[in-house]
Amino acid sequence: MHIVLHEPEIPQNTGNIARTCACTHTPLHLIKPLGFSLDEKHLKRAGLDYWDQLELYIYESYEEFLQKNPGAKIFMATTKAPNVYTQVQYGPQDYIMFGKETAGIPENILAHHKETCVRIPMGSGFRSLNLSNSVAIVLYEALRQQNFEGLQETGELRSCEYVE
Repeated sequence: MHIVLHEPEIPQNTGNIARTCACTHTPLHLIKPLGFSLDEKHLKRAGLDYWDQLELYIYESYEEFLQKNPGAKIFMATTKAPNVYTQVQYGPQDYIMFGKETAGIPENILAHHKETCVRIPMGSGFRSLNLSNSVAIVLYEALRQQNFEGLQETGELRSCEYVE
């Protein structure tokens, strides 16, 4: 899987998304302009010490992203989509794109990807969920469909004595 952020604006969201991507071995693609510097402390802090484990790609424009990823199947996360994110089949090399926090993915881009637009259901009257939460929700569904390939599948609780 690949996560793509089109013109993200809030460094903490991108930092949280970078952390999620690092923990799931998912490449992160950022399309400029960014609403922050990649050196910003809020971005680094939200990503903790996972930055060196993140596969990160940065593009000057959406056109450059397309040029460097020819033939990519791109799912577009948008509140305008007819398909719910759980109703589609994700492949292991697919891309899931999310738009900037204040405006989403531009309509001219969505128009070329109508069949791969997906949405997260939510109550009427709300604009959107938090970007980093949305990425985690959709990414983990896509990873579930891939049987969490390459990720730790078991956990182990430590034995400890119960104290009242």
